[in-house]
Amino acid sequence: MTDARDGSGQGGAHAGIGMYNAQDREHDRLTRGLGLIEFTRTLELLGLLLPPGPAVLADIGAGTGVYARELLTAGYEVHALDATPGHVARLRVDPTLERLSSVTLGDARALPYPDASVDAALLLGPLYHLTDPRDRARALAEAARVLRPGGVLLAAAITRAADIAGDFVRGGAELDEAYARPIREHTYRTGVHRNPEGQRGHFTDAYCHHPHELAGELSGAGFRDVSVYAVEGVAALLRDPDGAMRDPQRREGILRALRLTERDPALLGVSPHLLGAGVRAG
Repeated sequence: MTDARDGSGQGGAHAGIGMYNAQDREHDRLTRGLGLIEFTRTLELLGLLLPPGPAVLADIGAGTGVYARELLTAGYEVHALDATPGHVARLRVDPTLERLSSVTLGDARALPYPDASVDAALLLGPLYHLTDPRDRARALAEAARVLRPGGVLLAAAITRAADIAGDFVRGGAELDEAYARPIREHTYRTGVHRNPEGQRGHFTDAYCHHPHELAGELSGAGFRDVSVYAVEGVAALLRDPDGAMRDPQRREGILRALRLTERDPALLGVSPHLLGAGVRAG
């Protein structure tokens, strides 16, 4: 279980997140394997759900700017915020991100932006780095505060079954079953993912949602027209995502199938990542 968006998860999980980010594995993860499908599908969903450019976006938990770069190219005005100093340093020196309107080292629970100042807010990482529901509620409330009435929130989540699906697909000699089994079972039962020894191949401390939980948190924060989309969907079952995405005909077939099933409630929980969308009331 990994994600490129390591922003704004502080509080009790901060030390674990910092150690995970210090491994510097996130800047190219979305270029290979299932990460490539995650990247491709996330871009599709952003194109579907964001207001048309030019619009003002807050990329909260921007990581190293993987999505900010694409949004700038599409003509958006982007403000980037992340909780990890190393990520912020990359954002500030990357020449492909020089058109960012601002780059801030900050916390999703206390945003530096004025009330009603952006047209869309992206939380493509912070929610699953906040294991305390009160912290997730604060992050959502802050996103609602900075959004203009009618503004769009897009919030990513990791699913409860992501560890199970990932371990089963990976399997073989590379999986330490004695270490992995209690992690995936505890995650599924409680939603809280722990990697007690910080082993590579396992994510840092995180919260993993059931699909209905993500929808409930957005609705509870006052967002209307809430919907939840599968990102990788059933492509999580692919044994060779790289090979599948290199074959143009198979790639198109996979993406068409994911679009067809992206809101099927019977399949949402199979997807490693979800994207929740809501509109600020007002």
